[in-house]
Amino acid sequence: MTVRKANARWQGDLKSGKGHMAFGSGAWEGQYSFSSRFESGTGSNPEELIAAAHAGCFSMALSNILAEAGHTPDSVETEAKVHLEMGDDGPSIPRIELVTEAVVPGIGQDEFHQHAEAAKKGCPVSKVLAGAEISLSATLK
Repeated sequence: MTVRKANARWQGDLKSGKGHMAFGSGAWEGQYSFSSRFESGTGSNPEELIAAAHAGCFSMALSNILAEAGHTPDSVETEAKVHLEMGDDGPSIPRIELVTEAVVPGIGQDEFHQHAEAAKKGCPVSKVLAGAEISLSATLK
């Protein structure tokens, strides 16, 4: 099977250090820091990249499931909200919210929601993130 990669480099201590991340494909690279991860500083962070991966994977999975059921979507747009929270044992990601809107001709709400739940459970990124609670809000437009 395919192996995807990315790399990261960190220099310095946690609070004043700085980092750089890049996709192996060359499609994206950027900086990250304590501030961009735990506050609201400039740059990206690992959680934002997890969110992008989850939103992309879920949208593709849902589109595929819908098409296989005979309802090819006009569009599926998903936002993933990755919650980074500080606990007694340090930071963790206890939950992820998937918020999706789709335009799918000829499908009813119940069937759409069944397919959305199947995509949430079946997309590879959901599977790898199964340690977090993953909620779903799916809207058929």
